[in-house]
Amino acid sequence: MAVYTNITAEELRFFLESFDIGTLVSFRGIAEGIENSNFYVCTSKGHFILTLYEKRVNAQELPWFLGFMQHLASQGVICPQPVPDRQGQTLKELANRPAAITTFLSGTWPRVVTLEHCRPLGRVLAQLHLAGQNYPQERANSLSVGAWSTLLLSCVQGVKTMPLRFDESQRVKSGFFDSGFSESGFFHELSEALSHIQALWPQKDSSLLPRGQIHADLFPDNVFFHHHEISGIIDFYFACTDFLAYDIAICLNAWCFSEETAFNTAFACQILQGYEELRPLERAERQALPLLAQGAAMRFLLTRLYDWIHAPITGGLVMLKDPLEYLARLRFHQKIEDAHGYGV
Repeated sequence: MAVYTNITAEELRFFLESFDIGTLVSFRGIAEGIENSNFYVCTSKGHFILTLYEKRVNAQELPWFLGFMQHLASQGVICPQPVPDRQGQTLKELANRPAAITTFLSGTWPRVVTLEHCRPLGRVLAQLHLAGQNYPQERANSLSVGAWSTLLLSCVQGVKTMPLRFDESQRVKSGFFDSGFSESGFFHELSEALSHIQALWPQKDSSLLPRGQIHADLFPDNVFFHHHEISGIIDFYFACTDFLAYDIAICLNAWCFSEETAFNTAFACQILQGYEELRPLERAERQALPLLAQGAAMRFLLTRLYDWIHAPITGGLVMLKDPLEYLARLRFHQKIEDAHGYGV
């Protein structure tokens, strides 16, 4: 979440007139995240989230995302629900952007991940995968392995026209540059790692890996907890049809590393055990997990790096995320020989 497009109270009041959700009381932008413009909206009838869709989201695919959320809720997965206007429309326009209002979920996301968060996470991920089996429409993963070379090239070209926005504190915190930052060495390492991943990446038509609908972005800030129980999951705008185990690999990257980039095997074990309470992993998924985890690390490293280089310096309320965290995670996964390294 972020705010790239600002709106006025007058614009929002006019927008809300077509809904039966009360009159505007207050609203504020949400800085977390980097994809769409999001606002907390309080009306005389309750709390809601307003999203203006930007950047990577294809407007033609928005009905797929909104329909997927509606489907998951019908299957018992707690997630935001698109709010229709008086004409039954959930997708509208505001400030020259596609826009939708969704229900507000109570709870908070864990700023510090602990062991007690991990088993419920595994269970809800498996619940999502099982519920998604009955959602027939497929959506290709636009940020899968086929897109990573283009992202890397764009980043290489981008640094020629503007400096990387890594300050010294981030370099020290990330701990990757023992002898100073070398752009050429950095990009060479990424290119070599990407070539390795691409050569071994499973093909959807010939792989034994189960495929289905995945969240593809289930980071801690997209999972809400209330009294140690998950109260809902949000932000489905990277959801797609892909290998189910790839979704697990994303969670291993997002939930199992400390700020010091150390991998927490106990966290991984709890996630996987929680997942297998509802959906046991197949042998092929266990074998593929280290490679999928490398791919997940590469995907978030490149998209964070792209945003760090290309996001506007001024205008908008945007919180960029350090891409270098994912270089350490990529290096860790490269050393894992089999799924035992993740507690399986």
